[in-house]
Amino acid sequence: MRHSGHDVPLPWFSHVCLREAITPRHIPSLLNFYNRSLPPRPMTTALTENTGSVDLCCASSDYHFEYTECDVLESRWRVAVPNKADTCTGLPDPVKGTQCTFSCSEGEFLDMQSQQCEQCAAGTYSLGTGVAFDEWDGLPTGFVTHGVTLNAWNAHTNCSNSTWTPKGDYVASNTDECTATLSYAVNLKKSGTVSFEYFYPDSSIYFEFFVQNDQCQSTESESRWVKISETNWSKYKVELNKGNNVLYWRTTTYTLQGSAVKPVLLKNIAISGVAYTSECFYCKPGTYSAKPGSARCAPCPADTYSTKGATVCHQCEPDKYAEASSGSCKPRPACTNSDYFYTHTPCDSEGKTQLMYKWIEPKICTETIDGAVTLPASGEKQTCPPCNPGFFVTNSSTCEPCSDGFYSNGTACAKCPVGTESVVGFEYKWWNRMPNNMKSSIYRQEFTWEVAGEYVYTTPGHQDTDYLMLTLSVSGYRLPQSMAKDSDMSELSRITFVFETLCSADCERFSLQGYNQFNNDVVEHWKGSKGKQSYSYLVQSNTTLSFTWTFQRTEDFSTDRKYSADVAKIYSIHITNVIGGVASQCRRCALSSAKADSACVPCPPGHYMVSGTGVCESCPSNTFIRAEQSIGKAACVQCGPNTKRNKAYSGCVSDCMMAVQMSEGALLHYDFSALTNVTGFHSSPRFTIRGLKYFLRFNVGLCGKEGRVPATCVGNVTESQKEVKGYVCRSTVVPSEIRSQSMVSSQPFIIGDSLIGVTTDTTLNGISSPEWLFPTASSLPDVIFYYNNCSEGTCDGCTFHFLWQSQHACPLCTKNHYREIVSACIQGIQKTTYVWQQPLQCYGGESLPAQKVNACVTLDFWLKFGVSTGAIAAVLLISISCYFWKKTRKLQYKYSKLIMTSGSKECELPTADSCAIMEGEDAEDELMDLTKKSFLTKIRSFSRERTSDGFDSVPLKSSSPQGAFQNDLRPEL
Repeated sequence: MRHSGHDVPLPWFSHVCLREAITPRHIPSLLNFYNRSLPPRPMTTALTENTGSVDLCCASSDYHFEYTECDVLESRWRVAVPNKADTCTGLPDPVKGTQCTFSCSEGEFLDMQSQQCEQCAAGTYSLGTGVAFDEWDGLPTGFVTHGVTLNAWNAHTNCSNSTWTPKGDYVASNTDECTATLSYAVNLKKSGTVSFEYFYPDSSIYFEFFVQNDQCQSTESESRWVKISETNWSKYKVELNKGNNVLYWRTTTYTLQGSAVKPVLLKNIAISGVAYTSECFYCKPGTYSAKPGSARCAPCPADTYSTKGATVCHQCEPDKYAEASSGSCKPRPACTNSDYFYTHTPCDSEGKTQLMYKWIEPKICTETIDGAVTLPASGEKQTCPPCNPGFFVTNSSTCEPCSDGFYSNGTACAKCPVGTESVVGFEYKWWNRMPNNMKSSIYRQEFTWEVAGEYVYTTPGHQDTDYLMLTLSVSGYRLPQSMAKDSDMSELSRITFVFETLCSADCERFSLQGYNQFNNDVVEHWKGSKGKQSYSYLVQSNTTLSFTWTFQRTEDFSTDRKYSADVAKIYSIHITNVIGGVASQCRRCALSSAKADSACVPCPPGHYMVSGTGVCESCPSNTFIRAEQSIGKAACVQCGPNTKRNKAYSGCVSDCMMAVQMSEGALLHYDFSALTNVTGFHSSPRFTIRGLKYFLRFNVGLCGKEGRVPATCVGNVTESQKEVKGYVCRSTVVPSEIRSQSMVSSQPFIIGDSLIGVTTDTTLNGISSPEWLFPTASSLPDVIFYYNNCSEGTCDGCTFHFLWQSQHACPLCTKNHYREIVSACIQGIQKTTYVWQQPLQCYGGESLPAQKVNACVTLDFWLKFGVSTGAIAAVLLISISCYFWKKTRKLQYKYSKLIMTSGSKECELPTADSCAIMEGEDAEDELMDLTKKSFLTKIRSFSRERTSDGFDSVPLKSSSPQGAFQNDLRPEL
């Protein structure tokens, strides 16, 4: 630890001697400084408000200088403070100090005597306005660490020993499920920074760094999570505000598998802005500074050493060695079989390889003492084995990959025939050189896995506790455009490797997958010796871009290269469907005239390839192409009920609309558009085997057309987030109290990535939803959405049942869901009201019509109208009857008159003198009763047509007797 001089506690003193006069206005601030700095105790001489001067009594070695607190004007005083109490009788007078914002640059210190910045001498260093912590033999002064459990339901767990532990060059976190906190409080005189180096290799630990100010306000949640290490040590830097700052480093382990995790390591913590530093610090052993004014000390290289405050590094004697940054040299031990390893040289121009032995670098052993072994001689040259599949041998006997569209068994490349495609991947089974996409590494050692012809193996390391890592990196995965009918290509990719471990201790071997070698998920792990065996697993996501194999000989730090002979071997690695991979074979695929020069072109969308012919046929309507099969008509899959295929012919979608025919004949229409937004919910609390609480978070994107926003689940344990998308997904969520102010989501995976169908049937495509699972009292059937997930390498697995109750899941309202009520006619107004049928079992759709108001007529009006109309009709009928009766009487009169005036000739009528009633004649007085006729007969007679001369034509019978009539008429003279 390094700290500035002003942090030294102020000692007691008994007497102050002042040589110069002090004005009264200065005394209050000085009194405040002394009264604050010194504990109350009897004094032989006290500082009072009396002005005056006294003689200097103390020597310069009896005191040191300090600054008073800054006043409101940002000014301060320099005062002398005795090193020991009661040793002298006087101190130098207080003088005006530098401004509170004053500071020295890096490599300088403030000389309190002259109050000027001076350069640090060689062998020392200064951070200027900062402090640094680079030695962790113990916990530096000011640091506090403690372990707690944030699980209130598991309060009995003892976390007192779950703390940060100093390890010499660094401090290490805990690895259990307790929360370990490391804190340091500092007061900054001006804005500054805090920086540190960290090693954070395991995503099973939540690692956060945050700062609290003097109002206990913390760093924003979004910026407090530390990124997974991409190299062995990463740097982190944060701006600090002026004033009090409390720095926190906090870790919590969270793992469901219960496997061992790697701790977080911290070193080289530096803080700037703490004010001036009044001294320079000596370089620690193993470092040096050759020039004055150094801001930091440089480490000594290997086989050199230095003592405290060194200006140069000294070379070790020939029979001794030293690792980098060593403070002393150690005697070289005798070389053993664990100090070298064997490898095969790359093939030379003659196609030969040779077994060679090499010392492990840096070499620390000696061959000149008794009992030491020497490096074995190289073996004889042998013919190189063939190249790995997909590679060919060049003229210089090196192996190069075949081009796209070519394949190879390891000798020469051949072009894939027309109508076939190359099956790409990587297959490593010969190990003459490390492949370009593979790398071995460990902290302080570059090569930990070495090629040995038929296998690659772990070489002896510097420590048996080292994790020896071998990483294979890929660019991504892509399924073949078409594949054989009998092929099982349901997985995105598959990796298979053959391995063996030979151990005499409790060695451990891990197989991991992830984004890079420091951000991995454990796939499988083995303990102890394991015979030669094969292991295979599916790659389920295109985000898996690396595969790492690690080997640790022991976890016992007390051992020192005791198990160097323990070894792990990998004989072969085979991974399929890799983008940018090489091919060892070709597979038949669809022919097309669109690209005649292409070795393989897939069938157009919506088409499948007829088996063995390379001819493409169109799939039936509303079908899509099965992702894992494109050969044969079986590749065409019919979309389920109430779904239709998408434009890419890769699946079926629902527009959230459907119709259901009920048994009684009613047709129900549904619209789930209001439920298209992604909806999330979580399960009831669950607990790990150690009592850590967590939830299962589900996100559902029910339906929607193409381009919809899918349900997304994210793993945000690290900055490089893992994300999956589909119709239904799940992630594991840790409560917010585990990680302060934010929720932590991990282990995301897809439950449903494809929609099978939407129906009211309880079984579809082998998936059942029993009615007893979600019983209901409603007469309406449940609408069931069926999803499947085949993206994780298999379509078999658990069946999840979800019940979503919503008003938007009711059928749309129609005219059948309401009825009308017509009111009585009141005062000429009649109202029609519409009401819903009860119980109401619909939502949305057709709205309830508004009330109608119509004019109407009452019964009294129609009665009056009928009586009046009947009376008028009766009067009119009587009038017409009278009119026709009178007319008939006149015709009778005329007829009788004609008869009377007729001649002697039979059947002849006399010529009428006149048919009119002469003036003065009265028809009433001369009526003659010839015959009796009914009223209707008279009417019919009257209705006959008149002649053209305007007179009525009356038929007469000639045989009628003359005496039938009595002529009582008399002519008027």
